[in-house]
Amino acid sequence: MEKLPLSVFIIAKNEADRIPIVIRAVRDWVDEVIVIDSGSEDDTVAVSESLGARVLFNAWRGYGPQKVFAEQQCRNLWLLNLDADEEISPELGREMRALFTGRAPPCVAYTLPILPLYPFQDSGHPWTAFHHPVRLYRKDMAGFKDELVHDSVVVHEGRIGHLKGMVIHRSFRSLAHHVDKVNSYSSAQAEVLAARGRNPGLLALLLTPILAFFKQFILRREFVNGVDGIVVSYMYAFQRFIRLAKTRERQRLSRRKN
Repeated sequence: MEKLPLSVFIIAKNEADRIPIVIRAVRDWVDEVIVIDSGSEDDTVAVSESLGARVLFNAWRGYGPQKVFAEQQCRNLWLLNLDADEEISPELGREMRALFTGRAPPCVAYTLPILPLYPFQDSGHPWTAFHHPVRLYRKDMAGFKDELVHDSVVVHEGRIGHLKGMVIHRSFRSLAHHVDKVNSYSSAQAEVLAARGRNPGLLALLLTPILAFFKQFILRREFVNGVDGIVVSYMYAFQRFIRLAKTRERQRLSRRKN
């Protein structure tokens, strides 16, 4: 199979159990796979190298900075960013290969639908693929923002296209892992919000989890997953609540100290 002039980059830490899926899904049809490791204590590095990826170390400074560093290591003009807990579906792989066949892609960047899949689910429902970030792009026309938490791609000029195949996202190994991840991520979010002067009050703390549940269960259509959708929606509500609670905590401790 002819390989596309495309660099895939993945940031990772302690992902030896999950990273083989994402690498195997792309390694046969892309020019290079790069893993940016931030100090794994498991076999992430060895496993990635055994699967043909080039592994580089970069100390962790945040999601945005890590991905900006990764972009700089890629040798191709076209980049595809994937997380270590994701997988390109066969349909999306065929769609991307067709995009590069015979000509350069007509757009400078493409959004990809992200399909969440939890370990207690047998399969995801396409209706829940609410998130469509830019992940495939030309590095001379777009790139990640150098921000601590919000690691999104900014397209500087040119047209953005939209692909239909799914990126399967297995974000959590278990509900316990979900709680651990939310705890870590919400602390980083609270740091950013507190630095911006955000100080959540009574209404925000009271209404945010209610509205977050409604958003996830109804607007993001988790209701199609039945009881599983209720679990996912409550977890999302907790995630939104705890980052505000931590922001308020930071502000109160800061005032007490001063």
